[in-house]
Amino acid sequence: MVLTELIQRSPIRIFEQSIHGGLKAGEIGIIASPNGVGKTSVLVQLALDKLLQGKKVIHVSFTQHAQYVLSWYEEIFDEFISKKNLENTGEVKNNVVKNRVLMNFNQDGMSGDQVIRSLRAMITDGGFAAEAIIIDGLDFSRAGHDRLASVKAFAQELGLSVWYSCSIKDDGQQYDKQNIPLVLKDHTDLIDVVIVLEPKPDHIELSVSKDRDSFDTKALAMRLDPRTLLILGGE
Repeated sequence: MVLTELIQRSPIRIFEQSIHGGLKAGEIGIIASPNGVGKTSVLVQLALDKLLQGKKVIHVSFTQHAQYVLSWYEEIFDEFISKKNLENTGEVKNNVVKNRVLMNFNQDGMSGDQVIRSLRAMITDGGFAAEAIIIDGLDFSRAGHDRLASVKAFAQELGLSVWYSCSIKDDGQQYDKQNIPLVLKDHTDLIDVVIVLEPKPDHIELSVSKDRDSFDTKALAMRLDPRTLLILGGE
C-alpha cells in the first residue's frame, strides 16, 4: 500500500468526519477517560496521522514517565504499519521522527506561561512549524482557567490545533448530565470538542460529548481494540 492510500483509508478520517472535519486551527479538544483506558494511545494516533501527512507535531508530556511516550509512537507505528503492508516503511518512519518533537515538563515546576514560551521558542525561533500540539498528563484539577485561556490564545495566534488528555478519577459521579467531565466544568467555554472513552465488554467506545456548540452525546462510528488500543472503524 502506498502512503497516500493509507492516509485516505485511516479510521482517523471517520473520526474527523464525526466532529465536522476534525479539530481546526485555534481549537482545543479533549480525550477523557479513567487512567489506563487509552487516552495516550488515541493522542499518539492523532499525532501519527498528522506526521504521516508530513505535518509537524509537538507532543508535550506532563507525566513522570515521558520515556514511555516514545515507546507508544514506536509500538503504534509498527502495529499499524504491519497490518497495511506499507511501501518504503523505513523512509516513512524517518520522516515521522523528523517531524515530531517531544517536550517533557513538570506541572508543579513549570507555569503555563513558561510552557508557552518554550513552545513559542521551538515554533518561531527554532523554525519548527508545528501544525498540532498534543498535551498529555496535565492535571486539570490543578490547572486554572487562565492557563487554558493562554493556550487557546496561543493556538489561535499561531494557527495550531491542541489536543489534551484528561484523566477521570474512577470513583463516584465524575460526569455531568451532558457527559462532560466535572473536572472540566470551569473550562468548557474554552474547549471545542470533548471525546470520552468508555470500556465495554469487547471494545472501548468513543463518544463525543461536546462538538463546538452541540452537547448531544453520541457514540462515534469507531472503537478502540482493547488489546492493541488501535482505533478501528465501526463494523
